[in-house]
Amino acid sequence: INEQVALNLESGVAKPVLAVFRALKEGRERFGAKAFGPYIISMSRSAADALAVLALAHAAGFHDEDHHVALDIAPLFETVADLEAAEASLRSLFADPVYREHLKQRDMRQMVMLGYSDSAKDGGILASRWALQRTQVALTTLALESGIRIVFFHGRGGSASRGGGKTERAVMASPRGSVDGYLRLTEQGEVIHRKYGVRALAERNLEQMTAAVLRATLRPRVIEPRETRWREIATQMASEARKNYRALVHEDKNFAAYFRAATPIDVIERLRIGSRPSRRGNQGGVESLRAIPWVFSWSQNRSGLTGWYGVGSALQAAIAQHGESAMSEMAEDWSFFATFLDDVEMVLAKSDMAIFERYSHLAGDVHTHYFTQIRDEFHRCKEAILQIKNQTALLQNDQRLAQSIRLRNPYVDPISLLQVDLLHRWRAADRPEDALFQALVATVNGIAAGVQNTG
Repeated sequence: INEQVALNLESGVAKPVLAVFRALKEGRERFGAKAFGPYIISMSRSAADALAVLALAHAAGFHDEDHHVALDIAPLFETVADLEAAEASLRSLFADPVYREHLKQRDMRQMVMLGYSDSAKDGGILASRWALQRTQVALTTLALESGIRIVFFHGRGGSASRGGGKTERAVMASPRGSVDGYLRLTEQGEVIHRKYGVRALAERNLEQMTAAVLRATLRPRVIEPRETRWREIATQMASEARKNYRALVHEDKNFAAYFRAATPIDVIERLRIGSRPSRRGNQGGVESLRAIPWVFSWSQNRSGLTGWYGVGSALQAAIAQHGESAMSEMAEDWSFFATFLDDVEMVLAKSDMAIFERYSHLAGDVHTHYFTQIRDEFHRCKEAILQIKNQTALLQNDQRLAQSIRLRNPYVDPISLLQVDLLHRWRAADRPEDALFQALVATVNGIAAGVQNTG
């Protein structure tokens, strides 16, 4: 970067960004090379995003005497479209001679972060999970072709729709060769307390994750010839699920107003429970809302919509086209599909349409239209999973979790009904910061603690 460009950067909107790189340089000199992790580029869409980081680092003086930037740059692919374009983005990046030289100084190792939350908010849980799976397959193949080791950083949350669930099962369901002795993932909020709050539980979780990484690396699944056909079916289902999900969430112009009425999002937005604002920018609607409050809101009203909506229609269409036996075979023999169904089944078991209906009534005249649509998809999803898994009830093969939900619900249900009443009264009073609000905050905490896997 020449001096004139650097001067322009200093006087423009890039000035605070350059300050970040200078802070990184100072911190590295004071605390050592291992004091900082990767530089994550949120909403990455092209090779230019990573190259811009190198350019800004140089402009800020964050480089050695040979002009090498001592920083792992990790593009974060978040939406379904960005995940699908990840291979092309990295191919273009690896072909750039400047970035190739940068990778030589990083032992030819490229970190890629995968976004579970925004991809699910964008296209629904099935489209998200399948896009993540396909991206890992494509990038693992690219790593073999390019001679660059690609390691994955999984941006998971606590809820199923944000990649939550049993980590060891997710590792074993990962595409063949994608783990390769390495696991990096995010653990957030309630998950940290639940998994690591007690020493014995922390040790158990770490042992399970380590064992899963070792098994996936040293004894990967044998090549399954049926998987080619299964992938075709999964692609069809993901497309169908995404179409139904987006028709409701993103294409129905009145849905955003229904969402704000039928969930306690207006309470959640006032809580200091996240590291970032609840929205990107100041625009309204679903698109600008961050994934955490989006998922948290639907778990609070007991619908769990983000963990299953669109899946039922897709599963039923697949059963009709390919047959129940073919779908059951996939669920039994393909770990990716089995893990996905288990996660959706768990969300369905924790959902309660009768209580959700009370929340939906808060939306007034549009209640019947949206509630009927959501309830019908819930039952389609439940019936399809029971049919595929040859069960008569949800969680039939996980009695421990089923019993846990049965024991918790008698305590959570009254809190949910109380929250509905408080929401009605608080909104009628123009949402004051008073005792009503404090009572609502208490119900939010109570429901989250009782339902779990909420955000």
